[in-house]
Amino acid sequence: MRIRNSVPRTRRWTAVAAMAALLATLAGCGSSDGRDSMTLMLDVGYLPKHALFVSAMERGFFAAEGIDLTVMPGSGSTNTVTSVETGKVDVGWADFGATVTSQGRGAKVKQVDLLQARSAYAVVALAGSGISTWKDLPGKTVATEGAGAMTAMWPLAMNKLGLKPGEVNVVHASSASKIPGLLARQWDANLALYVSDGPAIDALGKQAVVLKWSDLGIDLYGNGIIASDDKLKTDPDQIRRFNRAMQKGYLWACAHPLDAAHDFQQEVSGFEDRTVTLAIGQQCALNWGNGPGADKFGVMDDAGVQKVLDVARRYLGMNAKAKLTPADVYSNAYLEPLPRNEKIQAP
Repeated sequence: MRIRNSVPRTRRWTAVAAMAALLATLAGCGSSDGRDSMTLMLDVGYLPKHALFVSAMERGFFAAEGIDLTVMPGSGSTNTVTSVETGKVDVGWADFGATVTSQGRGAKVKQVDLLQARSAYAVVALAGSGISTWKDLPGKTVATEGAGAMTAMWPLAMNKLGLKPGEVNVVHASSASKIPGLLARQWDANLALYVSDGPAIDALGKQAVVLKWSDLGIDLYGNGIIASDDKLKTDPDQIRRFNRAMQKGYLWACAHPLDAAHDFQQEVSGFEDRTVTLAIGQQCALNWGNGPGADKFGVMDDAGVQKVLDVARRYLGMNAKAKLTPADVYSNAYLEPLPRNEKIQAP
């Protein structure tokens, strides 16, 4: 993938990790054109699922709120949480489970805008692999990353399936080797975020079979926007403006997937329309949850957060001494949530 750097200031992208130190000095500073400079760190490196962030910038939603936004690639949600807490970036897009686990270790951050109200966890196989439903898993081999949340939560999925340990063989693989190993038939399926691996398999001209954990009743909050407690205290208005821009731009991209795909392709090359629009569709299908605030985009509730806390304590190694409550984890106070079917116009 290629990142273009010769784009207008409101559309800046950087893929070089060494730029992080420089960007840290820019966080919270005003730009020369009078807009606030802000930095957003993603969960991982640029993928088609991130097209919604690109499009929100390209279409001027952040500029309309007086924000000059720089988006940076991440290297895992836990690292994104750390970068936000330490002030290297203003806000981050991070997994809810990783966030609460970090909070259990003392991280002073909060989830402030839930962009994935549902889980993207899945078992991902190739069409023709012999796996088409959950009933096909016994006797098969699945690959997963050794320290990943899905690895830790796999016993929960096995319990939901009524399977005993050992009925599905689990092997550990690096993130970079999971899809090549799947294509080479070294294993039968991957534990993966289907919004990432499904489009990646499509980009290789293959068809993915996706078994969603949500269909087993494992439907936790996914990724959302996080900010540090210090940032929320010192500049709450900027976070509110960021959230307004993010919500409008995100939902606009969901309603205009082909346009959003073209925005993404201007910045990141190598992906066809079909692959990017597939990722956008899968990502946008996670926008709305099932709780009391399900009809308001980005809104979280105590019950949904408590489910994540319970899973984090049981499976994700969250400090048993951490006395986190939902109020410690999230806040809806920085949102002006948009309802379902809201008609968004680009600036």
